[in-house]
Amino acid sequence: MVGRYSLLPPVVRALLVLNIAMFVLEIASAGQVIYSLALWPLESPGSMMLMQAAPPFQIWQLVSYSFLHGSVMHLLLNMYALWLFGTRMENVWGSRSFIFYYFFCVVGAGLVQLYVATEAAYEGGIYPTVGASGGVFGLLLGFGLTFPNERLLLIFPPVALPAKWFVLIYGIIELWAGVSGTLAGVAHFAHLGGMLFGFLLLMYWRRNPPG
Repeated sequence: MVGRYSLLPPVVRALLVLNIAMFVLEIASAGQVIYSLALWPLESPGSMMLMQAAPPFQIWQLVSYSFLHGSVMHLLLNMYALWLFGTRMENVWGSRSFIFYYFFCVVGAGLVQLYVATEAAYEGGIYPTVGASGGVFGLLLGFGLTFPNERLLLIFPPVALPAKWFVLIYGIIELWAGVSGTLAGVAHFAHLGGMLFGFLLLMYWRRNPPG
């Protein structure tokens, strides 16, 4: 745990800078960064012909996809949430545990999304996954479990709820949207994957606190 509360602790600050820098590079590269660093589905027997026109999956994409974003609004929303929840959690956990937790959620979200995207490719739909949302949703879960009674304000409707209910409602919405196919183009299962892997790590840390 850090001794003095920081409004912009080092790991959160570095993540913000890297995400913004990668977004600028993404625009300047005319799609080459997305081609190389976004999370692409695995080849499968039913998608092999389609996959010839798409980049191959590479292991580093399980991390690199989290530094890319589809639009300015996508970037701003994720960076705001990263700062809002990440600042509190880095101050509580300390930088070393925070960065491990964040990227554990990023990779976990990527693995879940990789399975979903590969299944979609089998059905004939190939698309890349980008965004820091897997890590951000892991932070949201961590915040909700650490500060369960702290009140968070919903955007719509503008109602303040305890963090534990905010997280539960958000998780249910993401599950419903992912299963029903609502809000196409949003990686709902990556969000859920970030929350799931965050929960598993937090349960492990309860029995084996990080050093």
